[in-house]
Amino acid sequence: MNEFFTWGLLATFAGASAATAIITQFVKEPLAKIPTQIVSYVISLVILLLATAATGGTGDWTGWAIIPLNAVLVSLASNGTYSAIQRISDKNE
Repeated sequence: MNEFFTWGLLATFAGASAATAIITQFVKEPLAKIPTQIVSYVISLVILLLATAATGGTGDWTGWAIIPLNAVLVSLASNGTYSAIQRISDKNE
C-alpha cells in the first residue's frame, strides 16, 4: 500500500467514516460554537461529494441525490466510533 487514503477508499463507507472521524477531531476545537455532530455531517458530506466526483461514481442525478443520506450514516458512524474509543479509554484509566 503506497498511500494512506485514495479517492476510491474515501468513496467507501469505511474510508469516509475514518476520514470524517479524524478530520472532525482536528477541527472541532476551532469550531467549538458549532455542535460537533453538524461539523461531522458537513465534513462527511464534503468527503463523499469529492470522492464521488473524483472516482466518477455517479452517472445521473440519482447517485448525487443519495449522497446527503449516506453522509448522515457516515457521520453517525464516525461519531459513534469516537465515542466508543473514548469510553474504552476512560474505562482503562
